[in-house]
Amino acid sequence: MQDTNKEPTYSISELAKEFDITTRSIRFYEDQGLLSPERNGQTRIYSKRDKVRLKLILRGKRLGFTLAETGRLFELYDADKSSEKQLHTMLQLIEEKKADLSQQMDDIKVVLMELVTAERRCLDTLKELQD
Repeated sequence: MQDTNKEPTYSISELAKEFDITTRSIRFYEDQGLLSPERNGQTRIYSKRDKVRLKLILRGKRLGFTLAETGRLFELYDADKSSEKQLHTMLQLIEEKKADLSQQMDDIKVVLMELVTAERRCLDTLKELQD
């Protein structure tokens, strides 16, 4: 962590190590417009804002948010620092994710029941073959 402007700055390798991701991933998020580090020649210099955004990107991924959805939230926050619109959008995205996950759970339950039925038929057939 460098300290040139009183606000802490970070190298790409420091962030990669801290968040246990590759530098390539960080560059990808930059290419997607989610991070915007300053440059000193070829060297990227990440701010505290970039670090917070990276943390939010990774948290969003764990919660099932796409990078586009995360980017949308960042845009809303940048446009409206009160974040009221961002919070409403976040609530809408959370509802959509909950509905998606609920549907996936229902689908998984159906597949599990089908697997149990197939397993039972296989066991019954094996038993008949052994008798």
